[in-house]
Amino acid sequence: MRKMFDLTDKNALVTGATGGIGEAIARAFHKAGASVAISGRRKDKLDALAAELGDRVHVVPCDLANREQVAKLIDDAVGAMGRLDIIVNNAGMTRDNLFMVMKDGEWDDVIAVNLTATFMLMRAAARHMMRNRSGFGRIINISSVSGVFGNPGQGNYSASKAGMIGMTKSLAREVASRGITANCIAPGFIKTEMTAALNEKQTEEISKMIPTQRFGEADEIAAGALYLASDAGGYLTGQTLHINGGMAMV
Repeated sequence: MRKMFDLTDKNALVTGATGGIGEAIARAFHKAGASVAISGRRKDKLDALAAELGDRVHVVPCDLANREQVAKLIDDAVGAMGRLDIIVNNAGMTRDNLFMVMKDGEWDDVIAVNLTATFMLMRAAARHMMRNRSGFGRIINISSVSGVFGNPGQGNYSASKAGMIGMTKSLAREVASRGITANCIAPGFIKTEMTAALNEKQTEEISKMIPTQRFGEADEIAAGALYLASDAGGYLTGQTLHINGGMAMV
């Protein structure tokens, strides 16, 4: 009998695998038995992670700001692993600024990477999973609490992450009958390089807004992704899993 969260014989692609959350997801999937294609812009960091994890890891670099590279990423992952069962769209970017002074380029850059590239990868992954006719597919998108609440200075980022949630619901309705699920995870404040830039006072003030009174760990996001990717998550689709210490209770 398969363990509940066993990913043996499954093939997964994780974007943004050089960041804290993406790396944690890649590690969790690999530990659960999956073959994992790790993607990101920093090939040196991808190579280092692949060398550490060992077998069943494939490096497929991609700059999500480059549409030509995005258009071939699914084919690259399939070429490396032979099949794609799971995709985690984790990579993203910020270009924070207040609405009144936000430049068109700051808007365009964030929408292109966080929303358009995610759409392209979801579309290509869904097509491949349907052609597999295996009755199994998992599409997992990493959104944000900012896409639920909004956040001052992040009109572009919040819009991209909210758009991701709506887009995921639409795809979920289209592919559910094929055994393919599509869900989001909305992390709150997680201990990563991004939040490490906050000073002590900022960290304390933010923690006060979180019911659990602490920042989350990347491994806690990875645990949610593992659930959604596994057989145990097969009856959950079109949903947003809020892993944010109680900031969003929706």
